[in-house]
Amino acid sequence: MLQKDRRRSCGDGFGGPHADHLHRLAFGPGQSREVARAIALLKENFRAPFDMADLAAEARIGISALHHHFKSVTLMSPLQYQKRLRLQEAWRLKTFQREIAASAGFTVGYDSPSQFSREYRRLFGDPPARDVSRLLQDGILVS
Repeated sequence: MLQKDRRRSCGDGFGGPHADHLHRLAFGPGQSREVARAIALLKENFRAPFDMADLAAEARIGISALHHHFKSVTLMSPLQYQKRLRLQEAWRLKTFQREIAASAGFTVGYDSPSQFSREYRRLFGDPPARDVSRLLQDGILVS
């Protein structure tokens, strides 16, 4: 497939304004494939603690290059990305599977309920229990 065709198919599939960025991520030179590999590894193993050196080695890129390129692609560090994955999964567990907040925190890899609650509130605006109460009150969730 020609470069122009790749760019067009990427743009058609994901919308025009982001086509160039998506094209660089999927096909471009540089560290995009290594970053994509690191993202896939974090998604597969987000519950487990990770070591930046191990992540970089598995992604086949240097530590500082991984950190720099990861942040340029995702707008967050690998650790921030892992936290976001954990918190989104915890939200899903407590919202749709009605897991108790502390249990959801442990399930996604947090050792401390207070740390989980603090980070959850920072991302979603309310602590876990209040968030569920608000969703129930607003009729978004049914008891």
